Amino acid sequence: MSASDDGRTALAVRAAAAQALARDLPSPCVSVCRMDVAEGFCAGCLRTLDEIAGWGSTDDATRRRIWRAIELRARNGLWGDGSTAADDPAAGPVAPVQGAAK
Repeated sequence: MSASDDGRTALAVRAAAAQALARDLPSPCVSVCRMDVAEGFCAGCLRTLDEIAGWGSTDDATRRRIWRAIELRARNGLWGDGSTAADDPAAGPVAPVQGAAK
């Protein structure tokens, strides 16, 4: 298993655990704020820009849905081989997230 597979698996496990919380779901942010331009997801937390920007004002039900989406994205391997855009320069440009809300 590669390091990227380990990271993807760890994110999926963290996502499943977050969904099980009754309330006060934590932010998925892992301070690796780089957007994969081609895929439209953050290389660190696998959220979209809209999910990142809206996190602070969303309720727990919405946060739970976002965590579920992250879990599915991680388990399904967005970049085919389980790597992230940060690991694979051929995956396309990765841009820093400007003013991302954690």
